[in-house]
Amino acid sequence: MQPRIPLQSAHDQGILRADDDAGLSAELAAVIAGARRRAVRDGDRQIDTAHLLHSLLESDPDVRAVIGDPPQIARLLGYLVQRSIGYGLRWQSTVEDSGAIPTLKGTGGWSPLAAAAMDHAVERARLRGGERAAGTDLLVALVRDPRARAGEVLARAGVEVADLPARIARSEEYAGDDGAAC
Repeated sequence: MQPRIPLQSAHDQGILRADDDAGLSAELAAVIAGARRRAVRDGDRQIDTAHLLHSLLESDPDVRAVIGDPPQIARLLGYLVQRSIGYGLRWQSTVEDSGAIPTLKGTGGWSPLAAAAMDHAVERARLRGGERAAGTDLLVALVRDPRARAGEVLARAGVEVADLPARIARSEEYAGDDGAAC
């Protein structure tokens, strides 16, 4: 049986530009692999922003630290786990695309918003002087469009989505002062 989502790297799927040698951190590549497995397991046609958020929360302590305290993270993970058993059933058989962000061509296996978020994460890493996109770069990209599924889940869990980019920027500034991540 063929998987519903092709097993290709983000580079093969056109998520990263052809001239992008740096790409993603090893941690972020693992997040993508986790999101892909989750989408297949949930029976979804595409990896969407909620799949990416779920995998990001499970694997990146910097992202968890920026989002909130342990009870809020638990509530957020609860919503994401419920996705396949009720909460997200209205998303099945639909494509995540708000129309607010220009979509990329060749996004097979990815929702248009998830593909755009991956591209934005790589660009954000470049703008901040990083060689590779990190989890916080992806988190900022996931909340760019308030109609993205990741943003909807964050808002339902009580996370102030509009404040996340500024909180991430402050944490990156703090980490830059002494070289340690907060």
